[in-house]
Parts: sequence; C-alpha cells; structure tokens
Amino acid sequence: MTEPYLMGLRLEGLPVLFVGGGAVATRRIPALLAAGALVTVVARGATPVLIGLANAGRIKLCLRPFQPSDLDGCWLVHVAVDDPQAARGISEAARERRVFCVRADDRKAATAWTPATTRHGRVTVGVTAGGDPRRAARLRDAVREGLIAGTLDRGPAQLPQSAGVVLVGAGPGDPELITVRGRHLLARADVVVADHLAPALLLDELRPEVELIDAAKLPYGPARAQEEINRILIGRARAGRFVVRLKGGDPYVFGRGGEEAAACAAAGIPVTVVPGVTSAIAVPSAAGIPVTHRGVAHEFTVVTGHVPPGDPDSLVDWEALGRLRGTVCVLMGLRHLALIAAALLAAGRPDETPAAVIQEGTRGTQRQVLGTLSTIAAEAERAGLRPPAVIVVGDVVAGVSICDS
Repeated sequence: MTEPYLMGLRLEGLPVLFVGGGAVATRRIPALLAAGALVTVVARGATPVLIGLANAGRIKLCLRPFQPSDLDGCWLVHVAVDDPQAARGISEAARERRVFCVRADDRKAATAWTPATTRHGRVTVGVTAGGDPRRAARLRDAVREGLIAGTLDRGPAQLPQSAGVVLVGAGPGDPELITVRGRHLLARADVVVADHLAPALLLDELRPEVELIDAAKLPYGPARAQEEINRILIGRARAGRFVVRLKGGDPYVFGRGGEEAAACAAAGIPVTVVPGVTSAIAVPSAAGIPVTHRGVAHEFTVVTGHVPPGDPDSLVDWEALGRLRGTVCVLMGLRHLALIAAALLAAGRPDETPAAVIQEGTRGTQRQVLGTLSTIAAEAERAGLRPPAVIVVGDVVAGVSICDS
C-alpha cells in the first residue's frame, strides 16, 4: 500500500457528508465544524450530541438510509456504519463522483485517511503512521506533550508576532491544572509577571531569555503594588514585548484581573483573557467535596473573606448568606475564619452545619480539617493551617468520606 499524500483541507463553506450517527461521528464532526464545513449527517439513528448539534442548527441531520444523491455537491464523505456491505456501496458511489471517502471500517478501501491530530495554538499536527490508528495516536500524544511542555516549536519564527498582554489563569496550584492554551501562551512569552499563588514549576519551564517579574516582591504596599503591576504590563507591551500576567486560579475571581484588563485597555494595549480553574471549585473537589450535590445543595456562593464581616469596606451580605441553604465557599478568609463563622451563625446557619478548611488544595502539600460551623475556627487553628486556604460551609461537606478519592 502506497503512502498517502498529506495535505490540509480548507473546508470553510463546503458541503461534507457523514454517513453514520454513532460514536465515530460524535468524535469526528466537531473538527469538521471547527474547519467551517457544512456538515450533513445521514443515519438511521444519532447520538444525543449529534441531535443537540442539529437542534442548534450546526449540522443537518437526516434520519434515514443513505442515498447516492446525498453525495451530490459534496467535497468529502466520512463513512462510519456497522454494515461493511453498505459502507462499500457508499465508497463506490463516492468514487464514481470523485469524492474523497474516509472509511472507519476499512482504511485500505478508503481514498482518504483522517490522521491522529493535535492542535497547539495555530499549529496543527497530523499523524497517519501507515494507517495504524493506535500507533498514530501514540505518536500524536508524544508530539502534543512536547508542544505543551515547550520542548518543540520554540524557534524565533514561532514566537508571537505582535505585542500585547495576556491574563492567564494558572489554576489552583497543581501545575498540570493550567489550561492547554494558558501553557501554550506561557511558552511564548517575552515577559512573565507572576503572582505568588502561581505554580512555581510552570516558571521553571520558561525560556532562559524570558524576563520574570515576581509581583509579590514589588517594593510597594498593596495599593501601590497594583499600580506598579499595571505600569509594568503597559510599559513592556508598549516596548513591543509579549507579556503574560500569570495569576493563581482564574484571573477574574478575586484576582484583580478586571483592574489590570481595564488599565491596559485604557492605555490602548490589546488584552486577552485565558480563564483558569478557580480554586473555589477545584480545591473542594480535590478534598472530595462537591460544591453542589443532588438533594443536598442546589446553589453555591463564592465570597472573599479578605475583608472581615462588620468591616465598613466589606461588600458581602453575610446576613443573606446565613439565610441560604446551599454551599458557601470563602477565599482568602482563613485569617478571619472565627468572625466569618460567627456572622453566619448569627444570621441563622445552624451550629452543626458541616464545614471544612483546605490548605494548599491540589498540591502535594494539601491539608484539610473538618468540623462544624461552631468548631471549624478552633479546628483550623489547632491544626496550624496557613494560607492559601479555601473554607467550605454546607451540608456537602458531610459527604467528604464518601466522595474522597
């Protein structure tokens, strides 16, 4: 069997037929839609995902047997049906019309293959491996890991072509919980301005020439430090550098990302925001605590405890939180835990409401204590917990022994 002639198909606005409505179609069609293809699915049945795409108007779904006329005007057809004879008939009809045909059941009878594909920014890599799908997937995964880790695609021509600022959420602490896009942009940065909560192992992977600025060490108080961070972001971007502002968790969840984005926008600097995994949900999850659970909690609220209850600068309605039945997640509140618990109790939360404090969640140093709303402050102090920590209050905490993995 001869080797395939590889090329990239530009399918935007072009009709593509997919015969079959099962798992293969569910996996393959999103890539066709991302390429802008006009996808028609012909099948006797379809998965819920395909039905959802059809209901949303993203694909045309025809629940009936294949007809040769379905190929009229098509540029490409995928065949993924259980009947080999039917698949053979479809591919023969495609050959007669000079339409390239992908066969899920018989790669030797196909006129086109779909490679094992990985995407990294604007780089797309496809591996065919002689038509062996398992080997192709293994090689694809190895290439993907190299791209994510930054060991591949580091040439000067691949670096950002324009200056600007990207706010990247690094996740709750485990370096593997940064998003793929976040890691990709971090590998291309000229300047990285990092928070103390950003995973340090990510910084160890930066290119040697990257300017690394530790935002926690700027020689100003809290208010002036934020002004200095804004000045650095704007100044480096104006100097033609590609700047990544690396923040713990999500940039827009108590991370002052909105302030930094507004400052850059006011200065005419283009800003992109890459969301991150927020510790408000991920840290309880790492401790085996779901913030919602059927029949237990139908809502959860995330608040900051940086300003304690009763402080005139606090914007949190603690009385309202005390009247709710759902889960309350408090970030940056360990220092004021006793005041927070007292405020919730005074507002009506029962003394026996389960509560937890998780320190350094998702990291190898994670620690946690359990208690009730009336005891949790003492338990946390007795255990010597230190920031960063997430406080969780609500009946979902009682299921930690069941959910903990």
